[in-house]
Amino acid sequence: MTSIRERALEAAVDLVGTQGIRALTHARIDAQAGLPRGSTSNHFRTRAALLTGVATWIAEQERGALGAKAAQSFDDVDGFIDLFTEMVELLTGPYAVRTRARYALFLEAASDPELFAPLQAQREAMVAWSANLLSTLGARHPDAATHAFMAFGDGLVLHRLSVDPDAAIRPTVAIAVHGCLSA
Repeated sequence: MTSIRERALEAAVDLVGTQGIRALTHARIDAQAGLPRGSTSNHFRTRAALLTGVATWIAEQERGALGAKAAQSFDDVDGFIDLFTEMVELLTGPYAVRTRARYALFLEAASDPELFAPLQAQREAMVAWSANLLSTLGARHPDAATHAFMAFGDGLVLHRLSVDPDAAIRPTVAIAVHGCLSA
């Protein structure tokens, strides 16, 4: 059974991911989640606490959804390309609303270290995972390759979320991975 707190957080992610950060109010979350008025504020007294709670929730959900995939390691390029393609498909398909909410929170968090912390921790885990795999696969310059690959991944996800939801993924990922390995 889903707790009131979880219902509120799920509703908050849905609001931010579909209507933007301005839609995030305690009252709107209560209405979206079908909760009695004041339920969300019982768990998150301030807007800052609410934003931090949502950011932490998103990071937890992504670790759960993508954690098993990220735990895989590869010694072949095609396996990495397939895995990363699948992750982009998830982030821009079934988890698109949550991904939009995460991006909105990243922008909101630019001047708020407390809000930024759970998002940054999640990002750092993804960077470490990518760096390890690119290094294992033989990247000549792993640090530069990781930086380029992360920027590419962000761009591809943003492109699919905002411009072309049906943009091809695997061929583009293959070019990026091969470029990162050979540069």
